[in-house]
Amino acid sequence: MLIVIDPTARQTDGEAVRIARDVLCAGVGADGVKVCVLDQPQAMTRVLARRGGRRVVIVGDDGALLRAVRLLLRSGELGDASPLGMVPVGPGPTLAVARALGLPTDAVKASRAILTGGVRRVDVLTDDAGGVVLGALGIPAQRTRLSGPTALWWRTVHRPRQRLRVEADGRVLADGDRPVTEISLRAANGLAEVVVSPGQTGHGDVRARATSVTVSGPAFSYRADAVDSGPTRARTWTVRPGALRLAVPVR
Repeated sequence: MLIVIDPTARQTDGEAVRIARDVLCAGVGADGVKVCVLDQPQAMTRVLARRGGRRVVIVGDDGALLRAVRLLLRSGELGDASPLGMVPVGPGPTLAVARALGLPTDAVKASRAILTGGVRRVDVLTDDAGGVVLGALGIPAQRTRLSGPTALWWRTVHRPRQRLRVEADGRVLADGDRPVTEISLRAANGLAEVVVSPGQTGHGDVRARATSVTVSGPAFSYRADAVDSGPTRARTWTVRPGALRLAVPVR
């Protein structure tokens, strides 16, 4: 087993990191565990390249998990026999993806799930720029952080309209001639689910399920797994059914 400790995790909650390491080492045996404490997030590339077939366990936040998934996918090792393990450590907002995937945020429970839990197959969205998405994606990126009645008023009155073309497996959902206010995308049950909200009143959402979705037009931003990206003029997302094998608690 290779335990990869993200530097942010040590800074955020060193005690949780220590607990995870102790529980995992006790469960596997010290001789069967190699611990790598990263000095910077980018060091994960080198560590995973030299893992030598060991099972990977990430101790860190959503960003660390996404980096590991992206690197293992790129090397063709994401679907290896040994499922990827994660002990979520970080501030609450940085663990939204881990929670959505069913991972406990308690270090002991998460470590035990890696040792004795089950395996969950997770669909992964990949894009043509090398990115990966495990949760929801929205266009445009919602940069405004408001709450209560003010947020409702802002979203209703100030929803930006963009003339974007949206294609799902070649089927045109929006042609760019008419503005849209929002596009959402997520992988589920082996396909990408896309919802296009039109800018005109009286027109309902357009929904589709596809293996690949392309959005193009004037520069747009998007928010995926709580990370803002863009602007870009075109992006294609493709679903990879069950590409991630993730260790989760048995329910």
